[in-house]
Amino acid sequence: MRILHTMLRVGDLARSIKFYQDVLGMRLLRTSENPEYKYSLAFLGYDDEDKSAVLELTYNWGVSEYELGSAFGHIAIGVDDIYATCEAVKANGGKVTREAGPVKGGTTVIAFVEDPDGYKIEFIENKQAKAALGN
Repeated sequence: MRILHTMLRVGDLARSIKFYQDVLGMRLLRTSENPEYKYSLAFLGYDDEDKSAVLELTYNWGVSEYELGSAFGHIAIGVDDIYATCEAVKANGGKVTREAGPVKGGTTVIAFVEDPDGYKIEFIENKQAKAALGN
């Protein structure tokens, strides 16, 4: 077994695709529409779906925003240089909500950004991605 994708409901599909492509560097892998049930899908990722888990963005026609709830935490993405990645996010219009630095109570370097719908994305430096966050 393996994780195939994570699905997020978004209020503006084009805006979200632009963010994940232009700010986070993902590739748009495929899209589809279902007129009968009034929704559109976009799948994005850093590699093809048969090799890597991807992100599914779901736009339910006519719904422009969602309550995010308190159960969902974040998506984590490994990056080679967390400081340069945060600067690139800012340069491309993205919002860094926690600057790069050690996790509280540990040494793993993390940062957080927010997508246009308010979903949190955590960056972890690849060299530390396998370490427990408390270490």
